[in-house]
Amino acid sequence: MKPIRKHFDAQPSFPFAFTFKDRKTLQRELPDHLHDWFELVYVYSGEGTFFIDRTIYDMNKGDLFIIPGNTIHRAFPDKEDPVTSTALFFHPMLLDRISLGESFSYMACFEQSRMSHRFKMECSSALQQSIERALVEVESELRTAQAGYRHAIVLHVEQLLLAVNREIGGERKRKAGSAFIGPSWMKDSLLYIDQHFTEAISLSKLSQMASVSSAHFSRVFKQSTGMNVTAFITAKRIVKAKELLLEEDDPIAAIAEACGFESMPYFHRVFKQIVGMTPSAYRHRS
Repeated sequence: MKPIRKHFDAQPSFPFAFTFKDRKTLQRELPDHLHDWFELVYVYSGEGTFFIDRTIYDMNKGDLFIIPGNTIHRAFPDKEDPVTSTALFFHPMLLDRISLGESFSYMACFEQSRMSHRFKMECSSALQQSIERALVEVESELRTAQAGYRHAIVLHVEQLLLAVNREIGGERKRKAGSAFIGPSWMKDSLLYIDQHFTEAISLSKLSQMASVSSAHFSRVFKQSTGMNVTAFITAKRIVKAKELLLEEDDPIAAIAEACGFESMPYFHRVFKQIVGMTPSAYRHRS
């Protein structure tokens, strides 16, 4: 299984990365990946599909994808009309502000996406304009790097997220944006895996449930998600293990077993391959 983590070169004091108006192709698109950082992807033009967590979405002009940390995702640009998009990556500590006496959080849209498993937002014209202005300002600050440019970037990111959260919570409720692209059996299979990934799940069982051949299931699954079934289930287990390592005091062996790993050496090897460090180092990192 190849590593699927994305590496960021940002300094610890400024956990932020930015890819501005990038025209995606299948050759230049990142492989399926997951990372601790949070991500926003805004689409300017073109078409494609975006697999996130357990859903396959259309990508079109004005779409915003809100992707919490440790969420498996991969974009598939259209061959004839590839997507042009901006991707914004940051660690939540970038926006670590006092509450000012309000319950408001810039990260609310990410938490809602995580809880609802809905990661696509079809933006109103007004929100598209707000997002595009903020992204232009971020690009300008990064390019010119004048005194205080990092502070300015944080302000523009906060302005962008404020607009997104207000639209989600306002009278114009967030559109579903979750129409599944693909056969219904694929939707059912991804949901089943999401609910049972800590158990033993075989390709033959999944294909039997879907009433298709194993070869057909495997081919469509790989085309839709960018991963084979085994790699996808393993990635799901690693995501859960990362969560438990930070939130629970259970022994690492118990966490590995709870996530579906029967062999500790295999768990250690795969965890380090995907995350870039051992389970123990991940748990005790500062």
